[in-house]
Amino acid sequence: MNIQDIPQIKHTDSGNFFLLAGPCAIEGEEMAMRIAEKLIGITEKLQIPYVFKGSFKKANRSRIDSFSGIGDEKALKIIRKVSETFGVPTVTDIHTNEDAAMAAQYVDVLQIPAFLVRQTDLVVAAANTGRVVNLKKGQFMSPESMKHAVQKVLDCNNGNVMVTDRGTMFGYQDMIVDFRGIPTMQQYATTVLDVTHSLQQPNQTVGVTGGRPDMIETIAKAGIAVGVDGIFIETHFDPANAKSDGANMLHLDYFEALMTKLVAIRKTVNSF
Repeated sequence: MNIQDIPQIKHTDSGNFFLLAGPCAIEGEEMAMRIAEKLIGITEKLQIPYVFKGSFKKANRSRIDSFSGIGDEKALKIIRKVSETFGVPTVTDIHTNEDAAMAAQYVDVLQIPAFLVRQTDLVVAAANTGRVVNLKKGQFMSPESMKHAVQKVLDCNNGNVMVTDRGTMFGYQDMIVDFRGIPTMQQYATTVLDVTHSLQQPNQTVGVTGGRPDMIETIAKAGIAVGVDGIFIETHFDPANAKSDGANMLHLDYFEALMTKLVAIRKTVNSF
């Protein structure tokens, strides 16, 4: 796909990578607007094509008492308000076939979670909405196997599909990024690197996923260096008290400095 096909996306002629970023979950309107305003200011300054990310529902939780959302329609309306207020495209993840049609009324990109990317009915439901589809590579899948997930979307006459690498399981409680997979998946679709989820440390005995946010810059730099098309980063102004995935999110205060470095690396890569 061409990222210019994402509605409202800006700076597509800048030569930069594109960015999907925002909080893990929508916790409320004030937090979503605060994060979006900060990120839009940074991406405008650096001319980075930007899509606001926020989950309206967190269905994949370690424990039944984990935060799952503030209500589907309420959260989706907040995401739409971000889009209407700032004039930016938006992405959210879906978990059921019914979610596809509902979320498509509010967002521009539908994301299929990594654990669900082999679920044909879900992928087809997303593709049939006509929205852009972002397929997260399963932590258990090879880069080569993602061509079949991409083909499911294409077979629905929807050419607007991208794939996102979010790491591969390394043992029971850690993940690694195999950067060889990026050029492999680029043969099938526009490819994104999910930096923050790649640094998760899942399956902790306490029932809360851990992470390595200290490695965000390292993984992000490497992704840009090998030529990934887009970067996915979750961020929050108070990760320690975020209601979901706080252990691997980038603090909002550090976002501009990281983007500045990544833009410089991209410029160097483009010069070769």
